Amino acid sequence: MTELTLIVREAIAETPLVKAIVLGSADGAPLPPAAPGAHVRVALPEGGDRPYSLVDHPDHRDGGTWVLGVRLEDPSAGGSRFMHGLAPGDRVTTSAPQNNFPLHEDARPALLIAGGIGITPILSMAAALARAGRDFRLHYAGRARGQLAFLAPLARICGDRLACHYDDEPETRLDVGKALAEAPADAVVYVCGPEGMIEAVKAAAAGMGIAPERVRSELFTKAPAAGADDTAFEVELRSTGQVVTVAPGESIIDALEAAGVDVLYDCRRGDCGICQCDVIEGVPDHRDVILSDAEKASGKVMQICVSRAKSSRLVLDL
Repeated sequence: MTELTLIVREAIAETPLVKAIVLGSADGAPLPPAAPGAHVRVALPEGGDRPYSLVDHPDHRDGGTWVLGVRLEDPSAGGSRFMHGLAPGDRVTTSAPQNNFPLHEDARPALLIAGGIGITPILSMAAALARAGRDFRLHYAGRARGQLAFLAPLARICGDRLACHYDDEPETRLDVGKALAEAPADAVVYVCGPEGMIEAVKAAAAGMGIAPERVRSELFTKAPAAGADDTAFEVELRSTGQVVTVAPGESIIDALEAAGVDVLYDCRRGDCGICQCDVIEGVPDHRDVILSDAEKASGKVMQICVSRAKSSRLVLDL
């Protein structure tokens, strides 16, 4: 993975819980370009990393800086606490931009729906659509006034195409069904935020006959915690016959990498689909949020970053 060493230029409090972190290269050179929906992974001091979407902020479009939006989680698993502690002059290591949530390139309109910190990739989509003169509408929901980040740049980007919703104000609360019904019939729907919001949008869209491929989502959450009843199981690789034991509390990816197997993955939360593989034998214990109920019931594919096994052995097409 390409690694970049960047310097914090600014750390701005957008709300009491959200900070905008502005990063620049150590030598002032331009940073790699990023398409709407892209993210970078930021290395943590104690090991591991966390993904953060790149925000296409109107004040930082010279190519020399990136903007990240980070919500302080309670309790924090380490990532948001580290990011909120950053100050100008601090150095961080990031990956190059990656994109599992791309914006469609054809002329169809877009319906953008964001909840909380899920605004970060959605803002970049709105900026790209506005620059291209394409049709879109953005619904941004939060718990209360004062808790929605990046409202100033959003107003500049969207104008009257932005609608803000507050959970504690019934008259402004987001009505998912109404938002979908008012969108153009061929609109592509993008939703990012809490799992409950994403599932509500998917369910409402399905009830209205909107094709699943027109509803695209990205979930902001950490990987599911290990269950108290998790037990060890074996994974057999069909290509080589190698058998690897996955311990309780250990992911399939971690077990495979420890055994020297090169595995393709990204989010490690079960929402990007990069690590999906075919199941030849055995019964998966699905813990992702990307597969449909029908796909889970079929038992033919699984996301090996978070899912486990109900059977003693899985045979995977790896």
